[in-house]
Amino acid sequence: MKDQVVLTGIKPTGVLHLGNWAGAIRPAVELSHKSGLKAYFFIADYHALISSKSPDKLREYTYGAAATWIALGLDPSQVVFYRQSDIPEVFELNWILACFSPKGLMNRAHAYKMQMQNNPTIDVNMGLYAYPILMAADILIMNSNWVPVGSDQQQHVEITRDLAHRFNRQYHTEVFTLPEALMSLAGVVIPGLDGRKMSKSYDNTIPIFAPPEQLRKLIFHITTNSSGIHDRKDEETSTIFQLYQLFSTPEQMEVLKIQYQTGIAWGDAKEGLYSLLEAQLREPREHYETLMKDPQELERVLREGASQAREVASKTLERVRHTLGIRR
Repeated sequence: MKDQVVLTGIKPTGVLHLGNWAGAIRPAVELSHKSGLKAYFFIADYHALISSKSPDKLREYTYGAAATWIALGLDPSQVVFYRQSDIPEVFELNWILACFSPKGLMNRAHAYKMQMQNNPTIDVNMGLYAYPILMAADILIMNSNWVPVGSDQQQHVEITRDLAHRFNRQYHTEVFTLPEALMSLAGVVIPGLDGRKMSKSYDNTIPIFAPPEQLRKLIFHITTNSSGIHDRKDEETSTIFQLYQLFSTPEQMEVLKIQYQTGIAWGDAKEGLYSLLEAQLREPREHYETLMKDPQELERVLREGASQAREVASKTLERVRHTLGIRR
């Protein structure tokens, strides 16, 4: 039986934080170890151009994303791990799909609608407007069956299915596989320092590989209420509790639950979260720092992955071109 294809990407638009780890990187790494799956993981550097205009930062964040994934357990020898910009077939397919994309469908895309609602006078670039089409090209070029996403990205998979179906129906063919969204922590909001969703736009993130002293300082800046040491604390509204729950074992979690019920100082709770995270991140941080000092090795890994990815992408694109009546 043919392996199912799972594909996911990450935009290199900043320093990756605990929300990225829990919500995207960790589930992806776990998937990569499952039998019966062929995994494709990529750094979506062209998607990042929507907001990033600094060549140095784009390069730094691209290497940083690659090094983070590897340091946190991704084995490039077991998956196809590549950089989006190294796959030119994606961008040819992007144009082809654009010719099957109704403007009304793009008008309903969440990212565009949110931008217009927040600032109706803003000059939206076409990269943001057509973001779902490029994402569809990323997915369809690798014949993906499954795409791990959070709830905020589910619509993009639905748009991808719509475009694939339009193409297949137009030419009475099954060139494109119709992908399914694989929900990753669906509906779960990973809180940041201020209790809102952890996001670079809110400036409330905890970088995955922050040095120990910075990690501790950030954790001790987590917003808490005025309850005393002996007061029972609400687990559902506690950022400390919610973060601890994401990275602890069931046994560790049970201990903290009891402490929340019987009484614990906020400082002790924060110290417990810091100790938990530092124990898990110490070795990956060292691996990450080693990789970041050797960009040539990261280049080798990404280019090797791109070579494997292009073997699949070129075959998909040839089928598409033949269907369209375009020959090389």
